[in-house]
Amino acid sequence: MRIFNHDITLSTHDHSLGTNLFSGRVLALTEPKDKIQMMPELRSEWEFIVEHYAQVGVSHSHDVIWSCSLDEINRYGEYEPSFYFFGDAVNSHHQYRQFFAQLNSQWCNVVEFINSKNNFIQLAESLGVPVPKTLRFPNIEAARAATVIPLPCYVKPAVSDHGAGIMRCANKSDLERALVQLAPNEAFQIQAEVQASAFLNLQYQVTAEGVKPLLVSEQILEGCVHQGNRYPSKHQPWTIVEPLAQWLGENGMQGIFAVDVAVVPTADGVQYLAIECNPRFNGSSYPTLVAHEMEIPCWSSATYKTSLRSLQKVDLTDIAFNPGTGSGIILINWGTIKVGEISVLLAGSTVEQFALDQELRARLNGDFDMQFSTNVIKQLALQ
Repeated sequence: MRIFNHDITLSTHDHSLGTNLFSGRVLALTEPKDKIQMMPELRSEWEFIVEHYAQVGVSHSHDVIWSCSLDEINRYGEYEPSFYFFGDAVNSHHQYRQFFAQLNSQWCNVVEFINSKNNFIQLAESLGVPVPKTLRFPNIEAARAATVIPLPCYVKPAVSDHGAGIMRCANKSDLERALVQLAPNEAFQIQAEVQASAFLNLQYQVTAEGVKPLLVSEQILEGCVHQGNRYPSKHQPWTIVEPLAQWLGENGMQGIFAVDVAVVPTADGVQYLAIECNPRFNGSSYPTLVAHEMEIPCWSSATYKTSLRSLQKVDLTDIAFNPGTGSGIILINWGTIKVGEISVLLAGSTVEQFALDQELRARLNGDFDMQFSTNVIKQLALQ
């Protein structure tokens, strides 16, 4: 029995509208015997997501605690806790970090260590895992003293997620504008831009038998922000990343984690470069684990904007996932409908995914991110 608390508000620097509604996206990963904590704002959508999951064949917990307070974890000590992020990424000395340290100090420490992009690069280099040319700095003053900066490049805060604070710099003027947006004593890195043909997400799960590779999916990005994934991928660079994965397992990592990898074409084929590690559940984890559990062999995930503000208004008639045919739509991050956004899994062949994407956009009243949806369509069509 597990108790799930996948609230992200303690663990993200992304303060955009709707981050308080993400706690519901883990629902499809629960089992009937589990408990799940969700923000009370999601209560109004409960009956509609229950109806949807019953239709598509997702079995889940109905034992909901309408609060994401960590105090609930202590009330149900017989339940194994599951968290989005094992720690507090925003306030390093806050009481919430102490809560996680008391549960499992080794896990908490390794998460905090590898969650720093600077630590990740340093570790990867020491283990012989290829990475892009990256300069690590403790503060802005140190960066301004550097004599050679690769351009174009990306300026990345050492601790960041959802693309928060990441800035592309084509020239020195862009670089200076990026530096002044950083806090004076904030650690960060400057990473050379790579000419990647794709970015991969390698999902791992730590089990009693050790670190277990789950699957590789290709990322769908809008700028620096993750918007979805597609599976399967022809790239399987497990051996490249294995030293990192094993190190994490040996140093206390538990649960789910993922490594992002760039695919860079070369004269001899391709080169795989590790970019960063997400020592937690991430946006790719939820559709990945749902597809894995339901044995869906071909899928993509995507995020859509809409003028609708309730699942009651989202018409999935005849396009919801059908276990018999193995195709259709499964709602993943459904709570964000309250701010006009949903994330879904599109199951089926590439052609079926294309048709589902088109039909869903039409049913969301045409109020969607046209540029992103067009990119999704193009990428699906090229598979």
